[in-house]
Amino acid sequence: MRSIRRELIAVVVAVLLVAAAFSAKYLDLGIVRPLVNATPQRLRDFADTAPIFGWWEAHVGWGTLPAIVIGVAAVLWGQAVARRLPWPAVPWVTWATACAWAFSLAMIDGWQRGFAGRLTARHEYLRQVPTITDIPEAVRTFSSRILDFQPNSWITHVSGHPPGALLTFVWLDRIGLGGGAWAGLLCLLAGSSAAAAIVVAARVLADEQTARLVAPFVAVAPTAIWVAVSADGYFAGVAAWGIALLAIATRGNPRLPVLYAAAGGLLLGWAIFLNYGVGLMAIPAVAVLVSAENLRAALRVLLPAVLAALAVVAVFWLAGFWWFDGYHLVQDRYWQGIALDRPFQYWSWANLASTVCAVGLGTVAGLARTFDIAALKSRSGLHLVVLGALLAILCADLSMLSKAETERIWLPFTVWLVAAAALTPPRSHRWWLALNVVGALLINHFIFTNW
Repeated sequence: MRSIRRELIAVVVAVLLVAAAFSAKYLDLGIVRPLVNATPQRLRDFADTAPIFGWWEAHVGWGTLPAIVIGVAAVLWGQAVARRLPWPAVPWVTWATACAWAFSLAMIDGWQRGFAGRLTARHEYLRQVPTITDIPEAVRTFSSRILDFQPNSWITHVSGHPPGALLTFVWLDRIGLGGGAWAGLLCLLAGSSAAAAIVVAARVLADEQTARLVAPFVAVAPTAIWVAVSADGYFAGVAAWGIALLAIATRGNPRLPVLYAAAGGLLLGWAIFLNYGVGLMAIPAVAVLVSAENLRAALRVLLPAVLAALAVVAVFWLAGFWWFDGYHLVQDRYWQGIALDRPFQYWSWANLASTVCAVGLGTVAGLARTFDIAALKSRSGLHLVVLGALLAILCADLSMLSKAETERIWLPFTVWLVAAAALTPPRSHRWWLALNVVGALLINHFIFTNW
């Protein structure tokens, strides 16, 4: 009874937080508002549905019926299917379901507006792709083009990320898969694969039964709204598999743990060249190592993983891009833009409200279960990694470099939070899963999200 009370308190607090964040724009609270120094039009453009970045628009689309069917099926039969499938099929079915769910949610907005045209907007990577005629030169001069208000400045999203993000879409174009649909497909497939990565990791960090309980929650997570399509979905997928491979190397007893550790390190090394903020995935990665049986097992994973990640850093350094130079310049570029008009007095807590919307109330109930002293003392891997992701979010929030749009930006962390819902009593899973699904459907049908 006490644990149920704790979950309900967490959900009520989360609902009040979200209500306050959505209401602040309409109240006279001084600087505690989503945007200052703004005209009514600018308020509509950048804060119409704060704390979520989007615009109020009740709508349905081709994806409405499939999304409802997938959501209802997951609620009614997801647990039973996950329990009865042969284990090798569970990650694959989870990935397929997550992909179909994310695509259906995107198609509520329509093919062009919801999927194929998302990454072709004026601030997105694909607008920059045609200008890249010399890839080595682009990498070598990348830092010099980060700051705004100069003739050759990168467009917004390119300047705000390391060169790996732009290079991905340039390479995709070079192999003949140019355009918004192919770019969206890459983000959809990579981003939805995070669900499979989390299930695989849960099996080695906890046990197979727990992994099966996790599967329905990550398969139809509300985070899917921003996975399809935003490049951050792609970033989240890469980082998730990096953590999963570290978990296998640490707790899975593979034949060649060094190879798994090195592969995990390579993916995490590549991930920090996709998004500067993914550097905070070091916290969940350390959580995985802490869950190791002993110090020797942790060190066996740590060394090859770090060396592999440093190899990626070295390749970019030899190509002419130093990560720390880019990071410091991005901070300057950040304060050249709308960040100056987004008060920390609002976004410091409204960011967390947007996170609640992104992960769902069922996840909030599960997070109340992660603060389990006994589980933490026993170094339960799943508890530690979820808390690691939560700590990474808090660090990102306090950095003041993530004001607004965090439902998208924090995807590499929030996809892991969703797994916490599996820590609630199994008899309550259907209700928490239903809350997540209903929340996602409401957001996608009443808000036209910017991503």
